[in-house]
Amino acid sequence: MSGMTTRPDRGGDLPPRPPVVPDIPAQPGPEATAPPEAAPTPPATADATATGAERTPDGPATTAGTDPAAATEADAVRHPDRAQYGVVAFLALVGALVIFDATTRIGSAINTADPIGPKPVPILLGVLLLVIAVIYAVDVARGGAGEPEAGEDVDLSLPIDWRTVLLLVGAFLVNAVLIDRLGWVISGTILFWGSAYALGNRHYVRNLLIAVALSLITFYTFAIGLGVDLPAGVLQGIL
Repeated sequence: MSGMTTRPDRGGDLPPRPPVVPDIPAQPGPEATAPPEAAPTPPATADATATGAERTPDGPATTAGTDPAAATEADAVRHPDRAQYGVVAFLALVGALVIFDATTRIGSAINTADPIGPKPVPILLGVLLLVIAVIYAVDVARGGAGEPEAGEDVDLSLPIDWRTVLLLVGAFLVNAVLIDRLGWVISGTILFWGSAYALGNRHYVRNLLIAVALSLITFYTFAIGLGVDLPAGVLQGIL
């Protein structure tokens, strides 16, 4: 009992005291362990918050959610396609030649049936070509580039199919050589049938019938609709 003098035993000695056990602090269990607090995230700058920019380790900041098409367009702005300037030069050259030809070689005869004369129309076309060339040049300088068609499936990594190209060229050459001798109906039939064969169609009889029909349709369309007689060749007097 606390606060009272301990009675000595018979030998006169004080009774032994029990050993004092030091207090052991309680160890927290797994469920009581609190996770370490995460380091506070520095607030984003106003510019990054407004534009959603992200900085990658290897390059400059990029806009979050930017699609590859936008990245390609941005790259085109930095690197314009200089080959398009050849098209610009071609348009400008054709426009200048048309204007030169209209002002130097075409006469200025005016009559009641044609009060305008032959010069204004080619001059207008030449001016329009020059304007288009200037607009196109500005667009190329700003990085403009043509967009591929959605259904375009041309694999540019494949080599040129020279067999198909040569067959098509051969069909056109045969038509050019035989059109005066055999006539358009026969040479046109060879042209249409040969083109279908060059492009891989192997329905020979059906293609021949379609080619004959197309040749006859174009022959009579030019003769009746446009008043232009295509060469009849060996079929003169029959058609």
